[in-house]
Amino acid sequence: MSDSSRDTAEGAGWGAAERGEYKKLMPAKVEKLSWLDPRTLWAARNGVLASWFGDPTGHTRSRWVAQREAAGAPPDKVIRRGDADRFSFMVIGDTGEGDDPQYAVVPGFLKTSQGTDFAVIASDVIYPVGTADDYDTKFFRPYQDYRAPIYAIPGNHDWYEGLGGFMRVFCDDAPPLAPEPPPRPLTRAWARSLLWHRPRTTDGQHLDQARELRSAPDQRAVQPGPYWAVDAGPLRIIGIDTGLLGTIDAEQGAWLREVSKGPRPKILVTGSPLYVDGEHHPCTIEGGHGTVDDIVRDPDHHYVAAIGGDIHNYQRYPVQVDGRTIQYVVSGGGGAFMHATHTIPRVDIANVTEEDFRCYPLRGDSLAFYSGLYGRRLRLRRLFALSGDEATAVIAERLGIRPTRAPGEPVRVTRRARVVAGLLGAGGRPDRTSRLRLPVRKIYTHLFSPSSATYSPPFFKCFLRLDVTPDAVRLRCFAATGNRAQEIDPPVEDEVTIPLT
Repeated sequence: MSDSSRDTAEGAGWGAAERGEYKKLMPAKVEKLSWLDPRTLWAARNGVLASWFGDPTGHTRSRWVAQREAAGAPPDKVIRRGDADRFSFMVIGDTGEGDDPQYAVVPGFLKTSQGTDFAVIASDVIYPVGTADDYDTKFFRPYQDYRAPIYAIPGNHDWYEGLGGFMRVFCDDAPPLAPEPPPRPLTRAWARSLLWHRPRTTDGQHLDQARELRSAPDQRAVQPGPYWAVDAGPLRIIGIDTGLLGTIDAEQGAWLREVSKGPRPKILVTGSPLYVDGEHHPCTIEGGHGTVDDIVRDPDHHYVAAIGGDIHNYQRYPVQVDGRTIQYVVSGGGGAFMHATHTIPRVDIANVTEEDFRCYPLRGDSLAFYSGLYGRRLRLRRLFALSGDEATAVIAERLGIRPTRAPGEPVRVTRRARVVAGLLGAGGRPDRTSRLRLPVRKIYTHLFSPSSATYSPPFFKCFLRLDVTPDAVRLRCFAATGNRAQEIDPPVEDEVTIPLT
């Protein structure tokens, strides 16, 4: 097995290394997504409008679900895949930017996924707005050689055009929803409708041609809707749709409670992680019906894990609940630009300590990555750019922890390294540089990160493989750096065995 980022800097993808062969998979012309482009920002306006004028996602979702049931989808929304007591599946999140970081994941994903029964995409299948025409190069082409079905749950970006593209691809070519009467004038819904982004009438004209790339019988997958459950062997996997704003509607909440009943062990896959960045986000069920995490924690429901996309890295929190452990996982590193991990403070939440917590990329690698980005953007590389060893050492100092990866040579933490770490929010700690802190997490996410995405390794992407037996689930997080060594032998960045009995 090849070195991981926890073993060596080379295992993380740093240093002189042979670039992978993923570019051979890419189309000749790739449009690089920029969130600084006013056209992109305008097309993606529905999330902002929903937060200002009310979120129509729940109502629209109910209409999609009703349409699917009228077309013959099972009312319980359960996909039954047989009773074999052993099976394997993949989970990959936030995939669809269609550029180098997404395609760099593919060789390792295909190698690691051999022998798996199906895959699940956890959130944001297509960026920026879920357009049906984008599925060619951002879904069908990259995964054309994966010889098993792919199921998906939508993320907020898939909802920016009302979920039409997603429903056509994953839900048996569902036709568009019938128009509704216009809202009453001068209401919030009326104001929202004036600015609401809608798909082009010509969208998806080439979808049938794109489908040919994944047209083999063993690749076919039909979902009952945007949320669903899969029964496979001893396990039930439940996927929920958290829409534009990270909540679920009351109708979906009632279904989730019903489908969660019974002694069968369960894994939740959600578009919004329940534990992330050292914080708890239990996911509200609209109408005052509690939270998703209430359902997950209920001992009568027998959940063993909850895996969320949306945040573009890997994190794991083993939370003790009533004498049992539920693994709360973030897995959104499947192709979109990298969200920082170095801004995560020292973990101490729900009895999960820093020693229990795992993340990828490691905080030091994340800090080195972002210091390099800012060095290039500001043309101040000598000031900003930290080596992996320097970043690892300053993170250890700021958080009061042992270095996650021991440096090759002793590293002295310099004043420059401390200043850069403070400016980039390392460890989430306030200090004298706080007032000058550069945007990394939220503002940078919306403005700079996507447009500054590097197109050369290391990319720090990841995906999961889960192997299920009657007694346990073996969950492994594999890395994709974009280098050839990690394509040939994808390193395991984290591994945990989850008992089912």
